[in-house]
Parts: sequence; C-alpha cells; structure tokens
Amino acid sequence: MNSYPQQQLRWFKSTYSGGSGNECVEAACVSGGILVRDSARIGHGCIAVEGSAWSAFVHGLPTEVRPRALTR
Repeated sequence: MNSYPQQQLRWFKSTYSGGSGNECVEAACVSGGILVRDSARIGHGCIAVEGSAWSAFVHGLPTEVRPRALTR
C-alpha cells in the first residue's frame, strides 16, 4: 500500500470501544485496504491491512459486532 499523509486520513473508532475511549483501535480506509492504529498511541504508527485480509477478518466476526461500514 502507498504512503498516506496523516492529515488526509479520516480515522474512526468502533462503537464497541470502552467508556474511557482508550481501550480501542482506530481505522482509516485507504486505497487497497485499511490502516489500523492504537487509539491511545496514535503517534506510534499503524498497521496496513490489505482489503482482502480485512474483509476476511470482518466476515469472521459474529454478525452482531461487524462494523457495517467496513463489510463491503
């Protein structure tokens, strides 16, 4: 995957994150896949996941916890 300037990414958290907001990961959709980072350590980099791998991961989750926006 390409390199993406951080200011151009739209990061979002799961609606299942803990009450404090620090027990979660954030994701950003990019061409070819998803970027994932620790919401408590946003300056420490991220993991790039190819679209096919992300899709397999999401579809392996129980239906009631799948993120609707990311199951395409």
